[in-house]
Amino acid sequence: MIRLFNVYYPLRSVILMGGEVLLALASFLLAVVLQWGPDSYLKLNYEDGYWKVAFATGLTLTFLYYFDLYDLQRMRSRGEVVFRLLVVIGMLALVLAGLGMVFPNFLFGNRVFVVGLSILALSLLGWRGVYGWLVRQPFLRERVYVLGAGARAESMVNALRRRQELGMDVVGWAGAMGGEAVSRESLGAYLISLWQNRQVDRIIVALSDRRGTMPVSELLQLRVRGVKIEDANALLEKITGKLDVDALNPSWLIYSEGFRLNASFLFLRRVFSMLISLALLLVVLPFIPLIALAVKLSSQGPVLYRQRRVGLQGTIFDCFKFRTMRADAEADTGPTWAGDDDPRITPVGRFLRRTRLDEIPQLWNVLRGDMSFVGPRPERPEFVEWLSTEIPYYHLRHLIRPGITGWAQVCYEYGASLEQAKEKLRYDLYYIKNISLSFDLYIIFQTVKIVLFGRGAK
Repeated sequence: MIRLFNVYYPLRSVILMGGEVLLALASFLLAVVLQWGPDSYLKLNYEDGYWKVAFATGLTLTFLYYFDLYDLQRMRSRGEVVFRLLVVIGMLALVLAGLGMVFPNFLFGNRVFVVGLSILALSLLGWRGVYGWLVRQPFLRERVYVLGAGARAESMVNALRRRQELGMDVVGWAGAMGGEAVSRESLGAYLISLWQNRQVDRIIVALSDRRGTMPVSELLQLRVRGVKIEDANALLEKITGKLDVDALNPSWLIYSEGFRLNASFLFLRRVFSMLISLALLLVVLPFIPLIALAVKLSSQGPVLYRQRRVGLQGTIFDCFKFRTMRADAEADTGPTWAGDDDPRITPVGRFLRRTRLDEIPQLWNVLRGDMSFVGPRPERPEFVEWLSTEIPYYHLRHLIRPGITGWAQVCYEYGASLEQAKEKLRYDLYYIKNISLSFDLYIIFQTVKIVLFGRGAK
């Protein structure tokens, strides 16, 4: 797997995207040459032609990404891929035509982009077909043996079998050989036989107790002979983008890479959050009076809703939102999470939640220093007290300022139960471990996608 922006991607996904970058560049360049012939040199070198082609390519990649065409878990059928590719081409045609109307100099003229999009459509359809055939070939897939028989090993096996796009085929695991009773000698002999028969390329160590059960000598022999040996927790972190809270221990937290929360980085992150928030506030400023008026007219009560939340190092602050529920929403129940089709949510509030417009006032919290733009979502003190006793390491999410958006928000649904809060913590801890400005930018990019398609809101 390849690490980009502190997120791990299957090599296959990177190859797929890289191939489509080259196809997009080649399609638009070829269109310039076909339509302008000898004059194409002038168009490309003296009329910012290369920049126009690069912009159109970037726009193509953005649409492909936002329409989930690089989420290989979602793309289950050939028909769905073809349909989404055609939608992307249609959207590109509309956007490029609109840009040409507003900025006439953006167009090459002579229907260059029309020809380029036609070439691109055929190229993408052909490339996706070739890619789909290639990734199914045995010589491009890795044979994996999971060394372990407990719950961790079973979780690893299930994860690999669900994620076929990773290109890893599970050829066996210790749980299929009789469980934990399998001896170190028999496991070692079996691993050597797999290698001798050329039936294994990677071994994933998922033993719950390695003392006296791990065939160290045999693993070392295989390692120096080219077989990849990997720890299950490390691989699960890469393919899921979260940390297994139940498998963590203090020594791992102390010695593992990451958790780089030094003062200079936190200062840069604070400046970054303020700049992003100020820029976004300027964009949404004209809509704030309209939203306030809609909230006021839709139901009785204040426009803004103030709620106590837990922030950096456990400090309590007032979090502001546009009110989306009845003013007396918790009069009878006390603090409680919102649920599916919650009757307390007003019609205007439902729209604000779905579009995330209710969170605009939290930009003020960012400017005040209560929150960052990116980080774990702030939770209410009543829930924090309970969750801290039920979930190990829950307090670690307060090592940094909470955020308007975050890794858990873009990867997981709204949390409204103990188990869902635990699942969100797994993503939050992964974020804190791998925190960086590039990771924040990636999360913001993902958040735009989430908002546009209205995913995960309640």
